[in-house]
Amino acid sequence: MSMPPSYALAIHTSSPDLGLALGSVSENEHDSGDRIGVWELNRSQSTHIQSCLLDFLPPQTWAHLAFLAVAKGPGGFTGTRIGVVTARTIAQQLGIPLYGISSLAAMAQLTIQSDVQRQREISGKDIAVELPAHQGSVHGGIYRLERNHLFPIQDDRLLSVDQWQNRLTNHDRPYELCSLNGNLGYGVSGVLQLAKQGWFNGLRPHWSDVVPIYGSLPGMKPIPVHDLSDMP
Repeated sequence: MSMPPSYALAIHTSSPDLGLALGSVSENEHDSGDRIGVWELNRSQSTHIQSCLLDFLPPQTWAHLAFLAVAKGPGGFTGTRIGVVTARTIAQQLGIPLYGISSLAAMAQLTIQSDVQRQREISGKDIAVELPAHQGSVHGGIYRLERNHLFPIQDDRLLSVDQWQNRLTNHDRPYELCSLNGNLGYGVSGVLQLAKQGWFNGLRPHWSDVVPIYGSLPGMKPIPVHDLSDMP
């Protein structure tokens, strides 16, 4: 009798590097066994994402995956789109759930799952995450940890620097500021952990519901992805 799928794969392409994470979704296993890989691909993500996936996945196979997760932005438009379209295509072909996770929420999750000393430092504080955008604007989101789960107090928004600073100044609770810049592929660990929380809470999102979070999009024309029958 074959075992049910018991692994999850996360993809993060919202910055110049590619982040992949693979972990067990068995209730009795902790995230310490998760595998993480980061590649500095810059503008060649669309060229190399398939080979990175094929190199990273073994010894697990596609049949071992219970669900996928992907960083849906904010971040670079082209990179985010590559990750989302790739994850949608794979989830559709496998017939498994796909979790779309904010790249800002993923970094907030990394902050709270860090070492014990760090957790004590931010205990009782909200987590404000900021990512520079174009033309003097900033992507900002504010999160709170309640009952061991991360919740958005303010959803991710594109704001002017002044608007963001006003929101922080008027925030009614102490907060820890997490300023992001550059390569964020390591945030894939947070993507995986937030998706696991959704899985264990019984959420089973359909792949078609996951789109990049910024504005209106051009038509999502899939990039070439090998048929899964050709993959290990």
